Amino acid sequence: MQDNDAQIIDKRQSRTAFDRAAKSYDQAAVLQREVADRILERLDYIKHVPQRLLDVGCGTGYTLPALARRYPGSEIWALDVSVNMLDQARAKPGLWQKLRGRFRYVAGDAEQLPLADASVDMIFSSLAIQWCVDLDQTFAEMRRVLKPDGLLMFSTFGPDTLQELRQCFEVVDAYSHTNRFIDMHDIGDALLRHGFGDPVMDMEMLTLTYPDLFSIMRDLKQIGAHNVTRGRARGLTGKRRMQAVSEAYEQFRQEQRLPVSYEVLYGHAWAMETSGAGCAVPQEVPVNFVPRR
Repeated sequence: MQDNDAQIIDKRQSRTAFDRAAKSYDQAAVLQREVADRILERLDYIKHVPQRLLDVGCGTGYTLPALARRYPGSEIWALDVSVNMLDQARAKPGLWQKLRGRFRYVAGDAEQLPLADASVDMIFSSLAIQWCVDLDQTFAEMRRVLKPDGLLMFSTFGPDTLQELRQCFEVVDAYSHTNRFIDMHDIGDALLRHGFGDPVMDMEMLTLTYPDLFSIMRDLKQIGAHNVTRGRARGLTGKRRMQAVSEAYEQFRQEQRLPVSYEVLYGHAWAMETSGAGCAVPQEVPVNFVPRR
């Protein structure tokens, strides 16, 4: 059993990893785009038009044009902890949108948002919350900057994410080799603790497939999602250990491909004076797709 403290995110290493991955991110972020598209579709069922929208963890800005089209009269703030990611995001919107001044780019941490109290009407965040050290602090900050009746819409990863990789690394040593991910019900409880009402959570399992372990590790590195926990092994993992991990992974091979599982959690809640009752409805929808090569 790994020590819980060992699986806490090292924020400095996380920021460095995303800075390094900024230029290669779009090439490898197949899953991230898929999840972003799915959470954007969920906005079809929510009647809420923000004057000011904050995209927390905007990355290279994939969602920004879609959000601009969906809310043509809204001002959109794009926030990310990585300055290099923000540089990539600035290139995404079209010239006409830039001239209108609809976008603001802010380097900042979701756990210490550099915005005034009650300054935004909606927070959108796709696959960013899992990089926060303190979930309670993150939701407290999001509630602080949201206006009353403001909407929080997000996606993140659950604890079964990278389960195959985690299991195989446990064969070779006791170090933390994958980041920790929080259970859906714990996320719902945290929302209620920090002034959000009527939280709704659901889940689906997505699976990417690869030809070999090298391809898996390369993609994780290209999107800056490799292990940045405090309990990670310092230095490079030796060839012998990686070979042992590769051999252990073979037990999962199907149709000549290696699967990588992602437990994707979706949630939304409203900033209210008093929190409402939560509603968590787990739904598992297996989806398989192959990354482009």
